[in-house]
Parts: sequence; C-alpha cells; structure tokens
Amino acid sequence: MSDTTPADTYEQLAPDPESPEGRKLLHKAIGASAIGNATEWYDYGVYAAASVYLTQAFFPGDFGTIGTMLGFAVSFVLRPLGGMIWGPIGDRIGRKSVLAMTILLISGATALIGLLPTHASIGVWAPILLILLRVIQGFSTGGEYGGAATFMAEYAPDNKRGKYGSFLEFGTLAGFCGGTAFVLLLQLGLTDSQMDQWGWRIPFLLALPMGLIGLYLRSQMDDTPVFQELEREDEIKGSAWTRFKDLLVNYRRPILTMFGMVIALNVANYTLLAYQPTYLQNTINLTETSASVVNLIGQLVMMLLIPFFGWWSDSTGRKPMWWGSLIGLFVLALPLYWLMGQGFVWAILAFVILGALYIPQLATISATFPAMFPTQVRYAGFAISYNVATAAFGGTAPLVNDAVVENTDWNLFPAVYMMGACAIGMVALLFLKETAGCSLRGTEIPSRENDFQELQQKPAESRA
Repeated sequence: MSDTTPADTYEQLAPDPESPEGRKLLHKAIGASAIGNATEWYDYGVYAAASVYLTQAFFPGDFGTIGTMLGFAVSFVLRPLGGMIWGPIGDRIGRKSVLAMTILLISGATALIGLLPTHASIGVWAPILLILLRVIQGFSTGGEYGGAATFMAEYAPDNKRGKYGSFLEFGTLAGFCGGTAFVLLLQLGLTDSQMDQWGWRIPFLLALPMGLIGLYLRSQMDDTPVFQELEREDEIKGSAWTRFKDLLVNYRRPILTMFGMVIALNVANYTLLAYQPTYLQNTINLTETSASVVNLIGQLVMMLLIPFFGWWSDSTGRKPMWWGSLIGLFVLALPLYWLMGQGFVWAILAFVILGALYIPQLATISATFPAMFPTQVRYAGFAISYNVATAAFGGTAPLVNDAVVENTDWNLFPAVYMMGACAIGMVALLFLKETAGCSLRGTEIPSRENDFQELQQKPAESRA
C-alpha cells in the first residue's frame, strides 16, 4: 500500500503554472479542450454559411429553406438528451474517455455531410440522411461542451481558472468565424456553378482532420487531477444512473441557477452570432456580403477581448463580470439596435459594442459553471443544465426573433427579447455563489467557506 496521501497525489498530478513543464501541460489541456469546441462551432458556421447550397442539394422545392433550417434546429433538440447521457457517464468513467468519443462523432458526422449524395441522385433519402447526421452531431455536442469546460476548469490553477478557461470560448468564436470565412473564400475563388456542384462539400470535409487532431491531443492527456483524486479515494461509486439521480435529487438549486443564467447567455449568443446576418439583410437591406463583414468584424473584436475578460475575472470575480454584462445589455440593447438601423458603418459600431458587452459572460463560462457543482456530478450538472436551457431558449432565438420581426415589422424586437433574457439572468445571478479562486476538489460544492474550513483543519505548520 502506498504511503502517498491524497493531497500529495493531487499536488503531483496538478500542473504547476510557474514551471515550464506545468505550463506545457496547461497549454496541452487548453488545446485538447478548445479543439473540440472549435470543431463544433465550425460545423455551425459552415452549415449556416452554406445553407443556400444545402437547400439546392437536399431540399429542392417550395419548402426547401424550411428543411434546411430543420437540419440546423434538430441538433439543438438532441443536445439535452446528449447531455443527460454523456454527462453522467463522464462523471462515472472520466472526462477524457467521453471527450474522445464526442469529438469523433461530431467531426465524423460533419465530414459525412460533405460526402452525401444529393436529392437528384437518391431522392428523399438524401434529406433523411442529412437530418440523421445532424441528429448525431447534436447528440454528441450535448456531451462535448460540458465535458470540455469541465476538463479545462479542473486542469486550470484555482487562481487562474478564468484566464485559462477563456480560451475554450476563444475556440468557439474561432470555429464559427473560421467556418464562415472558409465558405466566403470558396465563394470568391470558385464560380457559382462549381460551388453548387461540389465546392460546398469542401468545408464539411475539413472537419474530419480537425477532429483527428483533437483526438490526438486528448489522447496525450491524462484525466483531470481533480477527477483522478476522487477515483483514488474511491469516491466515484455506483453507475452513471446513480450520478444522474444524485444530481437531480441533491443539486436542484445550482441546476436552476445555471438554467436562468444560460437563458441570458444564449439568447444573446444566438441572436448576435446566428440571427444577426439575417436581421441586417432584412431590416437595413445590407447585402449578404456586407452583413457577413459586420458579423466577422464584431466576432474578431470579441475574440480579442475574451482572454482579457477571463484574466480580469480571476481578480475581480465572476459575478461582477456577469452583473456588468447583463446590466449593460439590458440598458443599451434598445439604443444600439436603433443605431444599427442607421446604416452600414453604424451597424458595425453598434454590433461591436453589443459584442463587447456580451463577452464578459462568454469569457467566464468555463470558470463559472463547472464551479457550481462538486466533482462527482460536475460533468452531468453542467451538460444537462446548459443544454436544456440552450435547446429551449438559445437555439430557438433566431426563429423567435425572425418570426416576430417578419410578422409585426417591429425591428427592435431582438433588443427587447435580449433584455427580457437578461432580466431572467439577473434574477438567477442573485443565487450564484462567488467561486473565483476556490478549489474544485472534493465532493462538496466549491465555495470560499469550504476552502476556509479546509485551511483551518490543516496543521499549523502546513499553513505557515
């Protein structure tokens, strides 16, 4: 029997950010986490940018656009189911094993879209196969994001979790921007006929090497030090179903708190990232290219700001970041959407400001949400709460905004909808405990009170 204590074991496993080896391990953890998120959002970016070609290839006829949008929406419907299955499994067998499966399924399903025969070749089977692949992609995404955020949070040093965790969201925007930009480059380099026939397939095929790179990076990592510590202490007991029941019975408050915060987060997210090009084209009559330029400029600014706000949250706390973002969007959404309607340059300015107000939420997801649950239900708690709220309010935000604007000509409705979501988020935020700098170890919900009690229990010489 080893005489190594659990504390010593954790210290040996956890990377030291002050040493070259520790920094290298943390950089590998960032890469292993972010590549899956980038692949996931690359798929969304490509699918949205190539929607015209997908409609022609798979849904010819009067209802073609509806079919293509169904393909986009169905992945959100399956995300909660994916979270309910992958999350408890990840809490039972480990984060690394589940993340290896999800990135393979996401990248494989995306790449296969690029190989599908069209409606002209196999008839109705073409759209059926497309929807099936989107189902697989959505189901896998339900486990990918919560697992990647948990993996990154549990690897990061407690006092730098915001800094390191922000790079996961950097991958989100990088993937979405990369997918959109790649389709735009192909449109500029190929003829319309080439894009219609085969050019649209290329971006989907690129997802496979991205997924294989991610799989390689994840295969080079051990599971998180926090999870390994609980395994060695024999605290991970029972089945995945046990983890699921434990979560629902004992952790309803953090589930509901996260649910409310994710409503605010993802109504803003999908309004600004997914719906914005359509809004700009329909309300101020920007061309497709001009709308894409507005979006890309705003997203690039957001990418630059993400690491700064993540780093800042380590010193000021997560709650001040969220309060500033929610209040800022609530107060300024209406005037900024009015400004957006005044023309192309004003649209860029307004969108950049909206993005900057939103980023404090996005930048701190990986530092805030995993810390709301203890280790043995962390993956499941994050995956289920996040994905149910995203499916109900995030993925539907473009549809709700478009339906109201189209039927009422109320062009400022997206701002009002965002304000309502922010109000819900502010109510939920009242119940969030500040966890900046708190340890994620153990079977209790992380808190400063728990850290203080643990410190007091240590021998005086170990605290000196």
